[in-house]
Amino acid sequence: MSSKRRLTKQQQARIARHNQQRLDTSKQESSGDDDIYLAAEPGLILSRFGKHADVEAADGSVIRCNLRRTLNSVVTGDRVAFRRVRQSQGSVDGIIDAVAERDSVLLRPDFYDGLKPVAANIDRIVVVSAVLPEFSAQIIDRYLVAAEVTGIPPVLVLNKTDLLSDEQRHALQQQLELYSKLGYATLWLSAKRGEGMSALLQLLQEGTSILVGQSGVGKSSIMNAILPELALSTQQVSDVSGLGQHTTTASRLYHLPAGGQLIDSPGIREFGLWHFSPEQVTAGFVEFQPFLGRCKFRDCKHLKDPGCAILQAVTDGDISKQRYQSYLRILTSMAEDKPNHF
Repeated sequence: MSSKRRLTKQQQARIARHNQQRLDTSKQESSGDDDIYLAAEPGLILSRFGKHADVEAADGSVIRCNLRRTLNSVVTGDRVAFRRVRQSQGSVDGIIDAVAERDSVLLRPDFYDGLKPVAANIDRIVVVSAVLPEFSAQIIDRYLVAAEVTGIPPVLVLNKTDLLSDEQRHALQQQLELYSKLGYATLWLSAKRGEGMSALLQLLQEGTSILVGQSGVGKSSIMNAILPELALSTQQVSDVSGLGQHTTTASRLYHLPAGGQLIDSPGIREFGLWHFSPEQVTAGFVEFQPFLGRCKFRDCKHLKDPGCAILQAVTDGDISKQRYQSYLRILTSMAEDKPNHF
């Protein structure tokens, strides 16, 4: 259980009511700190770090703001109401009063802090994998489950394809074909050579997308190719461990020249799913859905249960053995990874 003080329902309702009042910037009443702050404005969170956040105003200016203590969560992509200070006080020039209701949010479980939102109001999750050190279907499957449960459409991007031999490319084409048959959009990409970049840019032109993936898959290289002026640092994959180092430390939103917004998120070693129920994970495998409810027993766990429709579908070839094995590994890891204090 979290050590943070829990609010009563009455306190939560009062905070929510005040939050909504602050969001309506056109009906703001004067407050006791009007001598410090100007009138409230709508804004967009570009990045959040610690107790501060960079807010983009309607005029395109970026203001570094403090957060009100009553705000539970502020992340990249949030729509907010904020106020600028009348007189600059160092690097912090405003305060965030309220956060609008989110259309969507990508959550990542943290061993110590519980569920941590990564970004909000996302229209598309771009899952980046790479051929080095190896193609990880397990990580892709985890992100796909998260995308299905949260209702955010995913796109699979295989980066660093310039490192593939003809034989390796053929083998990976067969692996990616599995996801294409399930209805997932897939892209072959080489940020170094430009392969697939035009297709990716066209995809990103509408709405807000977020780049996700393990450390070392080349997300920073992709960002450099899309927005060369950023000159983001890139990190060579370690020859010893094969694992990349974190080159992005906080999620940040960028506006793309041809339209659309792109959020670059920090690379991670693993993407846990222990905050989901086994039933949610099962439903997160889209090819399982036609067989759900058709098992002999209502409480079927889809493991060794007699009369299991999903196991029969695996036997019949309607569900790939690879994906079913990935499903079993996820269920096992959920039980092993979940902290005892949650």
